[in-house]
Amino acid sequence: MIPVFFIVSGVVFLIVHLVPGDPVDNMMSVGASVTQRAEIIARYGLDRSLTEQYFTWLNNIVHGDLGMAIVMRRPVADLIMSNLGYSLALGGWALMFSAVAGVLAGTIAASFQNRWIDHSLMGVSLLGSTMPTFWLGLLMIMLFAVELGWVPVSGARHWTSLILPAITVGLSGMALVARVTRISMIEIAREDFVMLLHAKGLSRWTIQIRHILRHALIPVVTILSLRIGLIVGGSVTVEYVFARPGLGSLLIRALAQRDYPLIQGCLLFLAIAVMLGTLLGDLLQAAMDPRQREEAAQ
Repeated sequence: MIPVFFIVSGVVFLIVHLVPGDPVDNMMSVGASVTQRAEIIARYGLDRSLTEQYFTWLNNIVHGDLGMAIVMRRPVADLIMSNLGYSLALGGWALMFSAVAGVLAGTIAASFQNRWIDHSLMGVSLLGSTMPTFWLGLLMIMLFAVELGWVPVSGARHWTSLILPAITVGLSGMALVARVTRISMIEIAREDFVMLLHAKGLSRWTIQIRHILRHALIPVVTILSLRIGLIVGGSVTVEYVFARPGLGSLLIRALAQRDYPLIQGCLLFLAIAVMLGTLLGDLLQAAMDPRQREEAAQ
């Protein structure tokens, strides 16, 4: 994890400094002198080489300091923490929607393999996974918020404002979970122990739910854990479309202002979320699959 962290931090730093524009210009008032500009550049260490800036930033991160936002003039850590709760709420509901709706759709599709309901569910899943999130978000706003008036158009004042953004973010994950669940259940249904359960006289739905689905959830858990970081990243455009506060809105604002420390802090946080999601997926998969625990012990 530590080597990956250093690689990710270096990539984030380089990407941020390749973005065209100058954050100092956004701070300067009209008619500011060259001397004032030089003072601002020196204050934030922008006059140093990129190598020196990177290692200074990395040293500060190790000590828990993400720096000071150049334009907003607040600690980056405070800005991230003040917006993190909104993104966690959105990501949590989106992940829950992906898991519940995806497993349910995949289970039904596998139970009615090669029938019209199977083809219909997989067709809808494929369609949902190919739709751009910003386009889907606008479509859902027009239909459910503007035309029908069922939910708020934007903001984060009430829990109902989470419904459309969570579905928008979680739909692609739901489609993936549905396909993985269906394929896993079909493959496990061909195993010898399933034939034995049928021979013992257990009902079809008991075998499907209590035995086949249980084993099919192992790859699903891995997929969901890997999507933790992707869901947080996918919320960037969705929060902007639905005018919600959160890390996504904060990152877009930082990009517009070319605020290097804030962009670096947001991107690094998203990258760490992906790494932790991957680690969590490996741990959960090992806990659910005894074969992996035996391999790890050997």
